[in-house]
Amino acid sequence: MIDIAVLRADPDRVRENIRKKFQDSKLPLVDEALALDEKRRALQTEGDALRASRNALSKQIGLLMREKKADEAEKVKAQVTADAARLAEVEKEAEDAGARLKAVMMRIPNFISDETPIGENDTQNVERERFLEPKVPDFEVPYHVDILEKLAGIDLDSARRTSGQGFYYLLGDVARLHSAVLAYARDFMIGKGFTYCIPPFMIRSDVVSGVMSFEEMDGMMYKIEGEDLYLIGTSEHSMIGRFMNTTLPAAQLPLTLTSYSPCFRKEKGAHGLEERGIYRIHQFEKQEMIVICKPEESEMWYDKMWRYTVELFVSMGIPVRTLECCSGDLADLKYRSVDVEAWSPRQKKYFEVGSCSNLTDAQARRLGIRYKGEKGTAFAHTLNNTVAAPPRMLIAFLENHLNADGSVDIPEVLRPYMGGTQKLMPRS
Repeated sequence: MIDIAVLRADPDRVRENIRKKFQDSKLPLVDEALALDEKRRALQTEGDALRASRNALSKQIGLLMREKKADEAEKVKAQVTADAARLAEVEKEAEDAGARLKAVMMRIPNFISDETPIGENDTQNVERERFLEPKVPDFEVPYHVDILEKLAGIDLDSARRTSGQGFYYLLGDVARLHSAVLAYARDFMIGKGFTYCIPPFMIRSDVVSGVMSFEEMDGMMYKIEGEDLYLIGTSEHSMIGRFMNTTLPAAQLPLTLTSYSPCFRKEKGAHGLEERGIYRIHQFEKQEMIVICKPEESEMWYDKMWRYTVELFVSMGIPVRTLECCSGDLADLKYRSVDVEAWSPRQKKYFEVGSCSNLTDAQARRLGIRYKGEKGTAFAHTLNNTVAAPPRMLIAFLENHLNADGSVDIPEVLRPYMGGTQKLMPRS
């Protein structure tokens, strides 16, 4: 959510930003917000005048009573009663206008960075860097489910019976590898100075509406029937929500946190969910990183955070590249975002395994996350980034470490988490 003062001062800048995001249908929101803001401020001015009048009239009543001018005092009392009734109306109208204004402002997208390429969708994202040389082996790389099945590591049929499409059972060494990657990612981030956290896996609606746009919420979140609770789509939701309506001492910033959680997503409108495979699913686990910092530090942390993910993948021998997300591919709260994509030897192309985002103060403004320094109180900046999210990371891992005989090499950094295992062997 942007600052209403910025909208008042330069509405054309807001309109231009909406156009850059190819969301022209939201242009009327600017005038709607301005009208509601003007109405709310006029009501607040009227309310202030009524309160001042009430105070003055109350003093006048006391004076008239002391002078034994009862009739005149009664007339003033009648005016006070009328003003009180109007004040109640004004306060209610101002509250309603404020609520409507907030709802409109929450639909206006955050300003994008000058570094963000202008483009309508993800096909216009811009490649920035590559890390490790992508390779294609001299044997055919099977589909990832075939690799998993030869390792006796997956059961999709049973998951369809118990839970439906978009779920899976991981088994044996593959399940252990999945947990090993998450444990390694956890320790990797702790080694970078981040504080490890396991958050709640359900959050209330006021947190949901604070951490994401309405469009994202509709397409992602599962609601718990009969309760004001939603299953989280990523631990960022409850991790950032932890600081809702708080003012942090400036000396505590930056807060650097890494969190583990299962993630639940409807994947509404996603294509290919019914296809065989585990690329896009309803339930998965993830190691995340979150930073809350001062505004002048957020771009520095943005650059650090995506590089941590790159470093993690490179340490496991997985080639990756980074893509700067274009304007039309940014969610409403995002100022800037970079996708990390891993190399797929089977497809001979890269695919997304994580995303790093700087939301500036847009999310903090919705949630009321402030910090207090020498110059007063201001909204903090919030950032989030994927460290590792099996099973997509698992797909990249298996394809890049597969041997011709169907075995899968375990890189040295993961062996302590695998009981010293150096290779997964296929089973007949």
